[in-house]
Amino acid sequence: MKKILFYVPLLVTLFASAQKDFTPNWSKGVVWYQIFPERFSNGDVTNDPKGSDQEGAYPFDSKSDFQVHPWSSDWYKLQPYELKNGKDIWHNIQRRRYGGDIQGIINKLDYLKSLGVTSLYLCPVFWSPSSHKYDALTYHHIDPTFGPDPEGDKKLIAAEDPLNPEKWVWTKADLLALKLIEEVHKRDMHIIFDGVFNHMGINSFAFQDVIKNQKASPYKDWFMIDSWDNAAKNTKFEYKGWFGVKTLPELKEDTNGIVEGPKNYIFNATKRWMNPMNKGVQYGIDGWRLDVAYCVAHPFWKDWRKWVKSINSEAYLTAELVDPIAKTLPYLSGDEFDASMNYNFAFITHDFFVQDTTGSSVTEFDQKLKELREGFGEGVAQNMQNLVGSHDATRIGSAVANPDGKKFGDWGTYFNWSQKSGNPTYNAQKPTAIQLQKQKLIAAFQILYLGSPMIYYGDEAGMWGSNDPDCRKPMVWDDIKYEAETTNPDQSKHEPDAVNFNTELFHWYQKFLAIRNQYDAVKKGNYTTILTNDTEKVYGFSRKYENQEILVFINRGATAKTVALPILKKGKYKDVFTKKSVKKLSIPPMNIVVLASN
Repeated sequence: MKKILFYVPLLVTLFASAQKDFTPNWSKGVVWYQIFPERFSNGDVTNDPKGSDQEGAYPFDSKSDFQVHPWSSDWYKLQPYELKNGKDIWHNIQRRRYGGDIQGIINKLDYLKSLGVTSLYLCPVFWSPSSHKYDALTYHHIDPTFGPDPEGDKKLIAAEDPLNPEKWVWTKADLLALKLIEEVHKRDMHIIFDGVFNHMGINSFAFQDVIKNQKASPYKDWFMIDSWDNAAKNTKFEYKGWFGVKTLPELKEDTNGIVEGPKNYIFNATKRWMNPMNKGVQYGIDGWRLDVAYCVAHPFWKDWRKWVKSINSEAYLTAELVDPIAKTLPYLSGDEFDASMNYNFAFITHDFFVQDTTGSSVTEFDQKLKELREGFGEGVAQNMQNLVGSHDATRIGSAVANPDGKKFGDWGTYFNWSQKSGNPTYNAQKPTAIQLQKQKLIAAFQILYLGSPMIYYGDEAGMWGSNDPDCRKPMVWDDIKYEAETTNPDQSKHEPDAVNFNTELFHWYQKFLAIRNQYDAVKKGNYTTILTNDTEKVYGFSRKYENQEILVFINRGATAKTVALPILKKGKYKDVFTKKSVKKLSIPPMNIVVLASN
């Protein structure tokens, strides 16, 4: 048995390397930017949500005093309207709405273009009562509060038959989303939506009809119902919610995955956003990110992929998966997804850069990267969304301020440990200059590594925050004056942390993204390790494409290091920033040097 286990990584690698490339071409090596729409930018104050819009969402308090929360306010500070309900900060943060919307994203597209972003991933934009919107009321309508006429949109939606896709209306929010897609494409960028097909919200049209009409509902077979209201049998209506969360009723599955009723609905909604009004795929989204993909059986994803690719053969499909290579491989073998949110990359990167005394060595870092890089085949590797944080994890700006704690790779333990709400000792304050240097080094490596870097909104602006909900603060913009953070969750005070757009950090991200977008060797070149020095904590690698080569040297140590390799002695490489020829280089502590072939 031990021998079989020993050869599993080798078999996985051999299988992956033998795969044909089934991934889209446009998505190889792109620069992703993840947006949490409600917290990105309020581009239209006339559509701001009301307290009633969160009916059915945690913490189930739509009646207390409510107002759109001040965008620039101290994050943990309870506002006057919040103090009236007598609840703590964690109750009130979940009630907050900041007014981010589709127009806000449109307004900031030029900012993203200037940063170097080439593709957008939007967390859910479909109608739902929560701030995160993973509790969809519908998959075929954009949230009315994201568009210019919320009340008018709600009336249009209420009058339609959800079971008749040919008669689905196009609300003003829907049309604004199409405008967003158009504006993205005008800038030679791509965009994907978040598909949450494992469950719907408790207030969804389908589930509300089931509650009302019970077995007489046309949606009675859509959900996992345990029992019905029946006075004669003395039974009550019971159903399964996702991981026991009753506000998220799970769609029904059999051995083939999601059953016919909801499956047909999902397929119709999929086509709606990929080829809106049958005008052509150029007017639709360029792909999907699939939430909790591991919760839906493989046969469904296989059928869904065929449907998606029949609409647009170059559509990009990426899955939320947080498992080791062997367990992830079935999803990335050519008949389901093209890539995944690369949490394994984040685990490896955190372990090497974030940890001080408990992290991996240079050699271990390189070996883990190699195993991951070769685990799924070259096409998948180039398409993987290489992230270091997300809406479900502590921000990288706070991760670097909490070294030598729990390991990110121990997902469940780390998830809970990095939540300030459950761990008061977690450092949720602004990172120091020394800690921020770690983030800069991580960002540079993330951008220059093989695959597709994915930046979580605001990381480039210097935002910080512990795990959910603190990783979902409103975006920091350079034209807004922010109140300093001085408040702790218990409403006591600490020394002020200035909140402002970090221009220096932004330019750091910008200059390295410019390298990726300028050099094909970085965007789509191969990857070869050229230096691993555990004692000096120096790591070097090469990215090569045709006759172009980029060399990258990272100094993870606390003192400057000198590198003199045979490959440099002939002076065939120049510093990408200074343009000076380099035969021997010195790397400052916690820093990086990038060379290009002459």
